[in-house]
Amino acid sequence: MAEKLFAEFPPVSTQQWEEVINKDLKGADYEKKLVWKTQEGFSVRPYYRAEDLKGLAHIGSEPGAFPFVRGTKCDNQWLIRQDYCACDLSEANASAKDGIMKGAESVGFIIDAGKHLTEGDIRILLDGIDVEKTEINFKGCCCKSADVLKNFISYIKSKGASPDKVSASFDFDPLKTLTVAGKSCDDYGKLLKECVDMVSDYPGIRVIGVYAYAFNDAGSTISQELAYGLSMGSQYMDALTDLGLSADEIACRMKFTFSVGSNYFMEIAKFRAARLLWANIAKAYGIRDDNSGKIRIHAVTSSWNQAVYDPYVNMLRNTTEAMSAAIAGVDSLEVLPFDHAYKKPGEFSNRMSRNLQSILKEESHFDKVTDPAAGSYYIETLTASIIKSAWALFIEAENNGGYVESFKKGLVQGHVKESAAKRDKNIATRRESILGVNQFPNFNETASEEVTKQVVSPEIRTAEGAVAEPLMKYRGAQAFEEMRLATDRSGKSPKAFMLTFGNLAMCRARAQFSSNFFAVAGIRVIDNNKFSTIEEGVKAAIASGAEIVVACSSDEEYAEAVPRIAELLGGKAILVVAGDPECRPGLEAKGIRNFISVRSNVLETLKMYQAELGIK
Repeated sequence: MAEKLFAEFPPVSTQQWEEVINKDLKGADYEKKLVWKTQEGFSVRPYYRAEDLKGLAHIGSEPGAFPFVRGTKCDNQWLIRQDYCACDLSEANASAKDGIMKGAESVGFIIDAGKHLTEGDIRILLDGIDVEKTEINFKGCCCKSADVLKNFISYIKSKGASPDKVSASFDFDPLKTLTVAGKSCDDYGKLLKECVDMVSDYPGIRVIGVYAYAFNDAGSTISQELAYGLSMGSQYMDALTDLGLSADEIACRMKFTFSVGSNYFMEIAKFRAARLLWANIAKAYGIRDDNSGKIRIHAVTSSWNQAVYDPYVNMLRNTTEAMSAAIAGVDSLEVLPFDHAYKKPGEFSNRMSRNLQSILKEESHFDKVTDPAAGSYYIETLTASIIKSAWALFIEAENNGGYVESFKKGLVQGHVKESAAKRDKNIATRRESILGVNQFPNFNETASEEVTKQVVSPEIRTAEGAVAEPLMKYRGAQAFEEMRLATDRSGKSPKAFMLTFGNLAMCRARAQFSSNFFAVAGIRVIDNNKFSTIEEGVKAAIASGAEIVVACSSDEEYAEAVPRIAELLGGKAILVVAGDPECRPGLEAKGIRNFISVRSNVLETLKMYQAELGIK
């Protein structure tokens, strides 16, 4: 008989919890203060209890059992993957072998879209790599996948590799091309079928790629990435069943690639939801073996989250993202190098990416526990909420004719652009922080030579003869980076002087806020503890040559002090008031027009000051 733990403590009802919470709120609005409204549109409450799990259909299954919400396998092993540019075949081969020797278990080769890989090229690329022990992946070949696949199979046959031991994938994903360029390969169904038929004797080769991370790259929500990725998969099922392939044959040849972002618990829930949803979609197509409904998931840390300023912070982002993917039970994981956004990764950044995963396995033992999130009231509820949210978007796309028709109509782009605009606004107003970019920047940093205008403001390309508007790939930090780069490359060194006076606590707090505010734009900050008099402060400000002078004190002192500061400055610098004081209307009546506060749109405000300083 199981002994109930903590039986000596009396149970506490939800009603009792709520009564205590409302008492502590002292009349404040419960919903506004404690309930989080996600970007996906559902609410997250401040706490959950066992009763919240009642009625959740996915609760109670085991790892490896349909619908696979707890994992498609009974362990939590995943492959450490690293990708390499195959521009120079010998160099890519050497880099891949070095990576394998130092911990990589899966390698990807990024092929130039215009390059045709012959069997001889593949021999160079895979020389010295044991294809029975290392997963091989090809990216970028898309419409040429059939030729690359044919040459790869010819190569592994020549090496005498056992068909049962070869694990590989090819990124034949014409719907991704439609998504990011506006046009896909012609007659892709027949090309896909040719690839599937070609690997009938190789159970470990996946030839249909579903690159759902393209939505995250454009600023989508978690639910949108999941829903539209599954919709692409469904479209491939439609095309290939129409050509005579069984649902089992198709599903077993698919590989889904999702991003993994920094919303830690939501990302864990996303992968759990993905497994359940795809299992049920595959079931609806008539798979005979439940194992065919096991989704194969490759995860890539989010490039949308990466920044080119203070880039080492990207290592910290990578860490939480990799942890989410590992806990969620993905099949393979690529941690993007921290400098991926602005230059070709070198040995140091590649090593950091590999070792991060090795630490999760070898030191943190993340591979030893299957689905550790199971039973968490919070994560189980998030999983159910994401399932519901993503399923609604999936059904909407299906009702509009499937993924291709929904994309051609602009339905997909409309939803993603709306979400991206909200995220951009949150970043501009610092409701969403990107450390080192719009919050807590490195004051002394200037952009390295590799950071160019093209990096922070890339050109958007649409394929010739496009049939739909493509999604715009960008990073959340780009707008701030473009602004700061303009300062760095302007040939100027603008300064913001903190004129601190009056109440010590308030003047220091507002000086710190203002220093952080202006440093975001690459404006050099001259901070000061506190001046004894306004006159002393203005004299020091003028002597510094600062183009911007920020008045930092308490609201009570601004009404008298700020007009006096303006008078003493005599137009020698832009006067800014830190805060949004009650006396603002009176100050504005006296010609004081610049105020910064937590309510400011930081991006727009700083661009305005850049314009006044002649920085474009």
